[in-house]
Amino acid sequence: MSSNAVNAAVETMRTLPGDDVRQVMWRFADRFDLQMIVQAARAAARGPVARLVAEGARNSHEWTEEKNGLLGVFDESGITAVFLDPEHGGFLEGPKNLALALVAFELAWVDAGAATSSLANCLALAPIHERGTPEQRDTYFRRCAPPAPGEDREIWRGAFALTEPIPYVGVETGLLGGKLRVAEWNEGQEPVLQVDKRGRFITNMAFARFVTAAVESDDPRIKGSCMVILEHTDPGTFDRGTPARKLVHQLSSTRDPVFSLRVPASRIIGGYEIRDGVIVPNFSHGEVIEAVFKRTRVTVGVMTSAKLLSAVEPVIRYHRGRFRGGDAAAPGTPRYELGLQMKEDVLHRLVDIWATGEAGASLGFAAARVFDELDPLERAKDKLFAAQKVGRGTSMLKALRRHQKEAADRLQQGEVLEDPMLQFVVVDALANVLCPACKLWNTGHGANMMREAVSLMGGYGITEDCPGFLGHKWMDAQLEATYEGPEAVQRRQLSVTMTNELFLQQFHAWIAEMREIASRRPGTGACTLATAMHLWLWALNHLQSTADAGGSKLYHSSRHGVTFPLADALCWLLAARYLILDVLELEEKGAANPVLAEGLPGLTGFYTDLCHVQCARAAGEAGRILAELVFGCRAHPAWNGDAGTCYRNEELVALEGVIPGLGSVATDVLGEGGSHPSKAGPCVRVEGVEQFVRLRTKLDGCLTGAHLAKDRAADALAKVMIPEALDYPA
Repeated sequence: MSSNAVNAAVETMRTLPGDDVRQVMWRFADRFDLQMIVQAARAAARGPVARLVAEGARNSHEWTEEKNGLLGVFDESGITAVFLDPEHGGFLEGPKNLALALVAFELAWVDAGAATSSLANCLALAPIHERGTPEQRDTYFRRCAPPAPGEDREIWRGAFALTEPIPYVGVETGLLGGKLRVAEWNEGQEPVLQVDKRGRFITNMAFARFVTAAVESDDPRIKGSCMVILEHTDPGTFDRGTPARKLVHQLSSTRDPVFSLRVPASRIIGGYEIRDGVIVPNFSHGEVIEAVFKRTRVTVGVMTSAKLLSAVEPVIRYHRGRFRGGDAAAPGTPRYELGLQMKEDVLHRLVDIWATGEAGASLGFAAARVFDELDPLERAKDKLFAAQKVGRGTSMLKALRRHQKEAADRLQQGEVLEDPMLQFVVVDALANVLCPACKLWNTGHGANMMREAVSLMGGYGITEDCPGFLGHKWMDAQLEATYEGPEAVQRRQLSVTMTNELFLQQFHAWIAEMREIASRRPGTGACTLATAMHLWLWALNHLQSTADAGGSKLYHSSRHGVTFPLADALCWLLAARYLILDVLELEEKGAANPVLAEGLPGLTGFYTDLCHVQCARAAGEAGRILAELVFGCRAHPAWNGDAGTCYRNEELVALEGVIPGLGSVATDVLGEGGSHPSKAGPCVRVEGVEQFVRLRTKLDGCLTGAHLAKDRAADALAKVMIPEALDYPA
């Protein structure tokens, strides 16, 4: 049998993956409530939202009546209530991180500004949800719930005000311009506070009725910082400010507000105590935003991945129809049917875009599920510590360290952790890595790959009527890379959390996991990924225990040139790992779905090749970064000080009679008078990093077959069936 006949017999992907595939891969095939939320969000996105974009609503940064109409669409679809518990007017029980990520994904598939507009109210409520008093939660959650049938009231919508005006915007979240003072404090009565706050780039301000704002004390009678709730009817100035003249996310309202208001002290989020005549907030603003951002950053990361996956169909359609209508492309010819897809370049580049989108989505939704697992464990931890009268700050850290040590010991012994506190510290260690990793890699690398998608549309990609709104999505991705902290913030957090012993124990176990998967499914690239993970772990240990040529410690909080690239390398590995796990889930559970069963071999074959492609790319990026760090911090040998170990020409002549062939393997040979080859210095020796060199060489060999996987995936793209038209307007 010829090789062509064999290839023809191999089944490949028939159609683009749909809901049945996503539900299995992202683990909500058994959650009918989440499936309904996805359908509702999709109807809103590909209907009213898409029509607004197609009609040019993004051409104005003003909050228009047409844009405001989207809020009602979100209310009617149920999106507004996703964040709320049933007792407050919502309809989802339990943690909602995965639900919010799915909503963000569906809305961002069409327009990220609409996704931001929908989710910004959740961000405003998040400080109250995470650290608010029961009274605060009950009050504002009920106000933000859509009215029940027969109920006549207006929905409250909120805004989250953290950042400050230029020149302070983006400096760091620890530096606040918002000030808090005691305006009135009569004996036996609640204090009244004066809040002065200027915001920058605050979403939802055109219609927000309340704001959760970060402020710091400007009064000796108030300690530290906090977050406070401001209402539009409070005495003083509630100036919504001028619209930000942004080029992106125009379907969300962004303004620079000014507040100067008097509010009761009960608006301090989380409450307060009076100690020696001083108001002491129960939570600093930093403690509040830490709890908020560690969850909400995941949804932003998912939004960029949605853009990449949404680009696949428009790009395929554009490529196939590129030459139709001309005399040189008659129906039935390859030029007519395939267009640009006759060429390998466009297919290979689209494979990279698709693989990036899938890996980002896998990482993002895995992070969302981890936070759904973490939330009840965190509540149990808070309850236990309250019963034990464990305070915050140092006392809590000491208590957690005891549990972390016990969890590490038990994991080392291979024990199953049943104690909720031990489970909490393990899951928390993982969540603290996945959140910044998802935000950093999905939005950073995702924005770069979105440019690739636009370039594959030729000049059409940067037109207003580009199918799939790809030009808009490329621009939007630039903003998402800075939302809730730019790349430097995520890298800084990773440089701390990725060295947590509990995370590293899990990471070490993942290497063995990938080896085991590779033995069963060698085509996934899992073995390549395992070697790259081993290389990363070795480099981390080496850099933590090594100084540079000048004697300065390499792994240090201020040594961003070392810690930040190491964080980047980790992100590549994490995204590839979670893509593999999702594909294995599809392979295992897909057969039980009658819609997927028939074409499952071809579908999983394509996804297996995507895994291999992404693992190869991740290994290549990680290997490059790690080699630069391990070797780049060593001083290069010089002829004037390091030539003593080189052979001299006369020595080689003498030794050749004893060891025949020695001259052919000598790298550096000195001539008469100490003359040497024309180069920077003697070749670098690898003392102390021999294992790294062996692993790096092994990693290069592990790339065997990766390009063939890309060839197969590209071939599948040229054959896959696509709908006649996009399911939302151009």
